[in-house]
Amino acid sequence: MDSGRDSQTAEPNAIETIALTRCFGDMTAVDHIDLRVPYGQIFGLLGPNGAGKSTTIKMLTTLLVPTSGTALVAGFDVAKRPAEVRRRIGYVPQMLSADGALTGQENLMLSAKLYGMARADRNSRVSEALQFMGLSEAAGKLVKTYSGGMIRRLEVAQAMLHRPTVLFLDEPTIGLDPVARHTVLDRLRDLRRDFNTTILITTHDMDEADALCDVLALMHLGKVAVTGKPADLKATLGPDATLDDVFVHYSGASIEEGGNFHDIRQTRRTASRLG
Repeated sequence: MDSGRDSQTAEPNAIETIALTRCFGDMTAVDHIDLRVPYGQIFGLLGPNGAGKSTTIKMLTTLLVPTSGTALVAGFDVAKRPAEVRRRIGYVPQMLSADGALTGQENLMLSAKLYGMARADRNSRVSEALQFMGLSEAAGKLVKTYSGGMIRRLEVAQAMLHRPTVLFLDEPTIGLDPVARHTVLDRLRDLRRDFNTTILITTHDMDEADALCDVLALMHLGKVAVTGKPADLKATLGPDATLDDVFVHYSGASIEEGGNFHDIRQTRRTASRLG
């Protein structure tokens, strides 16, 4: 797999937003946020439930149209040229996207067809993706027999099958045990190292964010409260500060706080199914 970056794209950033805003009636879910994510970076989007993280990702992946402002992904405007954006991104949502009634290989072949991949390329791409994600031996087994970590790796494989420039992951390790979590994170590091894939990830695990991400943005009440490297953010609060401290300082909330019934129900359902 290669990075899939458009050779004609001159912009230095894989993701750039300018005053990006999304309103639902009288409620402003995302409020004039500015983000810049260079190519090849792993960027963490943090914040309490309801801070606007998932809404931001949905705009960047063309699932929601911005109310105002601008967002460019891989050099293309998400509102004006959504088809070009979709060709260049992969997306792993919180909810399960793999079909448990199909084998891992069948899931990937279905994704290859949906991406419009040439028939002659499908078998080699699927085999390559299975090998890269460590799923070759389980390729012929039904996904409903997979562990949570295997399912997440399969979903990342699905999202990477068409060699996107940018990969979006919304809480990809939720509900996973520590071993499965580390395996998924190692694969994400491999994607960045081997293919220069730009990754935007949301997580509530501060240790995960600290270890994985080059730069973090912490959202609160629809706005970006602070952006910086994990080490720099901790240093602003003192030599012994942790990212938990940074989270509390800038959001005024504990990591478990926030959200509504729908958010909590969806998160618990996802964790239960992955477990």
